[in-house]
Amino acid sequence: MSEGRLRKLIMGDAQADRVVPPSGFTAQLTLFVSGAMAFLAVFALALSLASGRLANRWADELARAATLRINAPAEQRLAQTEAALTILRQTPGVASARAFSAEEQAELLSPWFGSSLAIDSLPVPQLIEVIEGDPGYDGTGLRLRLQAEVPGAVLDDHTRWRAPLVDAARALRRLGAVSILLIAGATAAMITLAANAALAANAQVIEVLRLVGALDSYIAHAFVRRFTLRALGGAAVGVGLGMIGVWLMPSASNEGGFLTGLGFQGWAWGLPLLIPPLGALVAFAATTRAANKRLGDLT
Repeated sequence: MSEGRLRKLIMGDAQADRVVPPSGFTAQLTLFVSGAMAFLAVFALALSLASGRLANRWADELARAATLRINAPAEQRLAQTEAALTILRQTPGVASARAFSAEEQAELLSPWFGSSLAIDSLPVPQLIEVIEGDPGYDGTGLRLRLQAEVPGAVLDDHTRWRAPLVDAARALRRLGAVSILLIAGATAAMITLAANAALAANAQVIEVLRLVGALDSYIAHAFVRRFTLRALGGAAVGVGLGMIGVWLMPSASNEGGFLTGLGFQGWAWGLPLLIPPLGALVAFAATTRAANKRLGDLT
């Protein structure tokens, strides 16, 4: 869009604006659709960004973490735990290793067995948290040494379930992006219907304007300007309400899980501000196409 055409779109023409009814069904429909779709777009954008952060965090943290289980009789568990810790501390590429306390292991099991679990009465293996350094350790070599010196040790580097979690988070991010595209498409379709309704309702006025020498481009501009500005205003309100809703959601926490981090962080708070002008652009394109087609049919 050229600068002159943009200025003309914003400033408008008082005579041409009379062609489009300032209120009524089409105005209400355009404002409502633009606001509702912009509101949903804010949450779709928040979902997409949060899923991306989650995928990156899981890919980074889970790739660097492993768990060592000591499956040994109670009388041998302490000795094997100490032996395993000694091996881990001597292994190049292991940044840290620590054994979970009984309280920590009971807390891990509490979602399944309740908080009153007596862990001493169950044959629960001893867990050791292993954090990989940079560069990492040789997993095959570490397993062979543990197998030789600590028979009850089993090293789990989370490979089996790490990849599906990361893939699920990334798929959720793609779903958010697809949702935004669907919202834009639905907005264009609804605004096209509203523009067609307004053009049909003003068919007689359009015929009179043509008789007095008005060009179709002049008539179309009146519709395009009015619907574009309506979409811009409705989207601005919807984005404002959506950002308030996202801001009121709980902040990210380790205990709260994924949904507590469904929001914007830092510079990302500026991204929803792009939705109103993009919505206006969608309305401009949809109304221009509808107006040109409808005016061509009325010829």
